[in-house]
Amino acid sequence: QIEFQQIFPQPGWVEHDPKVILETVIDVLNYAYSYILSHPELGSIHDIKAIGIANQRETTVLWDKFTGKPLYNAIVWSDSRTNSTCNKLLAKSNGNRDVMRDLCGLPISTYFSGIKLRWMMDNVEGVKQAISEDRCLFGTIDTWLLWNLTGGVKGGVHITDVTNASRTMMMNIHTRSWDAVLCEFLEVPVNILPHIKSSAEIYGNLSCSKLSGIPLSGNLGDQQAAMVGQHCFHKGEAKNTYGTGCFMLYNTGEDVVQSSHGLLSTVAYQLGPNAKTIYALEGSIAVAGSSIKWLRDNLGIIRHAYEMDPLAGQVKDTGGVFFVPAFSGLFAPYWREDARGVLVGLTQYSTKAHIARACLESICFQTKEILEAMKRDSGVDLQRLRVDGGVTNSRLLLQIQ
Repeated sequence: QIEFQQIFPQPGWVEHDPKVILETVIDVLNYAYSYILSHPELGSIHDIKAIGIANQRETTVLWDKFTGKPLYNAIVWSDSRTNSTCNKLLAKSNGNRDVMRDLCGLPISTYFSGIKLRWMMDNVEGVKQAISEDRCLFGTIDTWLLWNLTGGVKGGVHITDVTNASRTMMMNIHTRSWDAVLCEFLEVPVNILPHIKSSAEIYGNLSCSKLSGIPLSGNLGDQQAAMVGQHCFHKGEAKNTYGTGCFMLYNTGEDVVQSSHGLLSTVAYQLGPNAKTIYALEGSIAVAGSSIKWLRDNLGIIRHAYEMDPLAGQVKDTGGVFFVPAFSGLFAPYWREDARGVLVGLTQYSTKAHIARACLESICFQTKEILEAMKRDSGVDLQRLRVDGGVTNSRLLLQIQ
């Protein structure tokens, strides 16, 4: 893994440099090549039969198909600048946030790629011009990487998979194709969108890095990839990833289940072009592990993430301190873009240990809300929750949960 820079141009804005993401991926591929050569006990380069991609799902990139250059920084999934775009869409739908939910499984929210695309079309002159001149390509991070890794301007494939497409607000969740009604609602041109493929098929061969020639044959949004990795292949099985945000997915089988309690209907996976499509209910939490990073980088309460458990473990409770880390609004089950973070209950008794414990508890409280919403939608008590993600290194958090 290689960490790369997060860009925060304004409050609520989060960006990545698409070129840096691509360079980082190529660096990782080259490192893997060198590592295998230096560890022959692991096998040989020829033992690598395929490469897959797991990516941040809603993070949105637009680029010039003739030059390969990004037209703007990637707008990250947690970015909340598109609140004004959401308000315009709500105004033309009489305030009904769920006006398109039956088609795409999603409410109107800053979270989803189609709304980020609409914002760029409205606010970035270079994007407007590129679209008018038929030079613009749209993609989530998987699409950007696949296009570049299979040749870029020299014949790179412009594709995405069903899991990533299901996070755009532009794919019909039932037909798994771009929907004219959805695209018209967002007023986006269909011709800039990638072809939708299954999550497991050969998309092309790697054309760069020291691993050139190896097929690229797997593509899943990161949370769906975690679901597959946790073997949640049966209806009723669920996993929760405690990462930058927190994402709980519940396998609903071949049925699209529409939530009445603030959850999302999404594609879980389709493992082959002729395979059945499996769906899931999802509870998305915008801020989980990133709240620990905020304590480290913004407040200086800790110097390293691993200091959280010892610090929070110094106290038996939060001493009445509560933390709501709504840095970019609240996602499921509330869907409030206008919410902002609060830290309440502070007294002279409060210490940084209380704040650290309140931070961990905030992740657990948000997860509990998602669990309760899933129970109300499914009518079933979840017997076991499989967990992963960097924040699961916190034993205290898992015990609190």
